Amino acid sequence: MNAPRFRHFVAIDWSGAKGARQKGIALAIADAAGGPPVLVEHHWSRDEVLGVLRDELPSDSLVGLDLGIALPHADCGAYFPGLDNTPPDAPALWHLIDELAAGDENLGANSFVAHPAMRPYFRDGTDTGEHFGCDGAEHGRGRFRVTEQAQAAMGCKPYSNFNLVGAAQVGKSSLTGMRMLHHLRGHLPVWPVDPLPDADSVVVEIYTTLAALEAGRSAAKAKMRSYEALNEALAVLGSPPVERSGEVDDHTTDALLTAAWLRAVAPEPERWSPAGLTPAIARTEGWTFGAL
Repeated sequence: MNAPRFRHFVAIDWSGAKGARQKGIALAIADAAGGPPVLVEHHWSRDEVLGVLRDELPSDSLVGLDLGIALPHADCGAYFPGLDNTPPDAPALWHLIDELAAGDENLGANSFVAHPAMRPYFRDGTDTGEHFGCDGAEHGRGRFRVTEQAQAAMGCKPYSNFNLVGAAQVGKSSLTGMRMLHHLRGHLPVWPVDPLPDADSVVVEIYTTLAALEAGRSAAKAKMRSYEALNEALAVLGSPPVERSGEVDDHTTDALLTAAWLRAVAPEPERWSPAGLTPAIARTEGWTFGAL
């Protein structure tokens, strides 16, 4: 792979929150030619982000999405063990989610998790489904992908995408993101579900805590809420500072730092060939870029 071919590095902090627009979505871009990462200032909707990625993305972009691109599969041998016609791979999973949530506006996924066939696999605000875990899985916290186990080994504390409860849960944002990935089929490949293209743009899954760890932060202090803290982390990555000061929300700092991190580490071949990534895992669970 010729990693340095990327000319733009885009990081998107995603959100599964209800509503037409989400305060939790932030989009930042770093130029391969250098300079500080730049925030695209806008009060985003998920549909608008989809439109940018599908129709307005600069060429040769490496796009990092802060969400899980698939559900656990390897632990139970299926996304939904016991379900007839459980999807065989990630694109089929994305299609199913979009199909069952087709009536939800702004790429919402509430109808998917509320569907009688799906509800037993998730933990929501009222109950924990009987299939939230499976034999050999960690029932208390739910099921995890192989890449999330790799994240944990690096000092992170990942959450199951089957968990829809709590401030730190990622299930809702991941499911809405999977709807977006379905709508991007034929427009943007998603590594490693799709092979890495020799040219043009590609989407990868990111976990902003990994970027923070490599920028000198601890997992417990991965969130930065001032430009001063952000610029200290950017300096560790060799990036020029953002010329601002004072308080800022952590969605903004997550996006800015991770765009600079993508620029710094994408040329490293080992990032594209982690030890746990097999063809079967790539096809079903995907991987988090940077989880080694």
